[in-house]
Amino acid sequence: MSNIKIKHLALSLVILCFSQLSFSQQMPIDFSDRSENFNGFSGSGFSFTQDPDDSQNDVGQFFNNGADVWQGFTLDLDRSIDLDFQNTILLSFYGFDPNAHTVLLKLENGINPDVEVIQNIPTGGGWTPNITFDFSNAVLSSDGTTPVNATGKYDRLTIFIDGGLTTAGTYLIDDIDDGSTETDPNSIDVEYTKLVWQDEFDTPGAVNTANWHHQTEVIVPGVGWANNEAQHYTNRLDNSFVDSDGFLNIVAKKETFSDQNLVKQYTSARLNSKFAFTYGRVDIRAKMPIEQGTWPAIWMLGKNIRENGTFWDPSFGTTSWPACGEIDIMEHGIFPGEDINYISSALHTPCCYGGNPNKGGTIAKNLGSDFHVYSVNWSPDQITFLLDGVGFYTYNPAVKDASTWPFFEDQFLLLNVAMGGIAGNITSGFTQSAMVVDYVRVYQEDVASANTRIHNTLRVYPNPAKDRINISASTAASTISLYDVFGKRVLRKVEETSTLDVNGLTPGIYYLEVYFDDERLVKKVIIN
Repeated sequence: MSNIKIKHLALSLVILCFSQLSFSQQMPIDFSDRSENFNGFSGSGFSFTQDPDDSQNDVGQFFNNGADVWQGFTLDLDRSIDLDFQNTILLSFYGFDPNAHTVLLKLENGINPDVEVIQNIPTGGGWTPNITFDFSNAVLSSDGTTPVNATGKYDRLTIFIDGGLTTAGTYLIDDIDDGSTETDPNSIDVEYTKLVWQDEFDTPGAVNTANWHHQTEVIVPGVGWANNEAQHYTNRLDNSFVDSDGFLNIVAKKETFSDQNLVKQYTSARLNSKFAFTYGRVDIRAKMPIEQGTWPAIWMLGKNIRENGTFWDPSFGTTSWPACGEIDIMEHGIFPGEDINYISSALHTPCCYGGNPNKGGTIAKNLGSDFHVYSVNWSPDQITFLLDGVGFYTYNPAVKDASTWPFFEDQFLLLNVAMGGIAGNITSGFTQSAMVVDYVRVYQEDVASANTRIHNTLRVYPNPAKDRINISASTAASTISLYDVFGKRVLRKVEETSTLDVNGLTPGIYYLEVYFDDERLVKKVIIN
């Protein structure tokens, strides 16, 4: 829940594209996952169907209406096809007619130019299994003739069936395989199991002041809170209390309330944790208000944020937002066209903040009536968001610097329910609603477990470099990559090596990323 956000525009259809509870849009593709949905263009269409020879097998159905000679189908991939790993792609093709056909595979959105390979499908119809597309014998898509031994990663797969011909037809494709293994893009990299801080809300009455601070001072004097929010935050029992069943209630109410020379028509509560930490896992079991105009949030801010009214500001407030970093574990607001059960998670950093954060989301079934566990797993290398223990979005920028990754210092927790703002107009019949919290738990890595980790040393020389970079490490590296300041990878080595040839690269600042079996190290390199 950012302190300064650009007013929400109609992004709900785009946001829903990020919702992932299963492995999605990555190779290999067997069409068992409904996210493996190709987009047709120029009069083609895609759908899921059953294998005519096996009713238990889902396949992709590809239809051309014959209106355009280059009708096709495209799929953007969450995980790139890596031709340095394997330069062949296999697929199985089914023809309903006995005619011969052609299939052209084109790889796009790569660090190298677009490439393509075409294969002939023999006559006879039915399944032709394991058709091999060898990209070591590809051609450049720019002219369709220049041969190239294609290398590098590509993020888009495009298929043309009978390309160049106005031939209508329906075809099936299955088992598109680049030799990789399907992986969970949201698997956590560090297990945090040692419980270091918690509030179970076992004592009815006022919120435990040893754990929580009520943030009530408005951010903008004479105006109120950011984002055009309509409420005052108070420390009254009316707005935050622990009930007799052991649940924290953060209650947003419709009432005229005057504070700090401002009159507002709604009140609520905003709690800061008096515990701050670096790296770990947060689990919060809660039930959300879902009325139009309510904006509940479970989130984190850098302890160093310079913001009057926070618990940490008097002693640690040195850094403005978003340079302090913000981790939104869960936000909910009903925007036009959005599923009422949709929740979002986001990262606000100097590169991406306000209305343009790094963001993901998912659907929480029966959001307003059921409790769910909202979690974040924050390690030195990645931040993964989970709903009921299932990861749905991971933030792991290739280059981690002050612009993309201010998440190397303590953060604290915030729980609040705002009114209005980017959540939109408040329903006219609103009286009050609450976020109900069962528990808040923070886990970190057990010291004994952490001490068993092998921590590598990395030396890079010369630096600055001109023609060659020498790499010295205490153990063998599994992958070495070099990125420019825009995060584009310009070199990659998957075999053991101690040198990188940088001759020919544009002078400037680069980032060397070295992966070991269980650790990732990054060094800044200057090439002159």
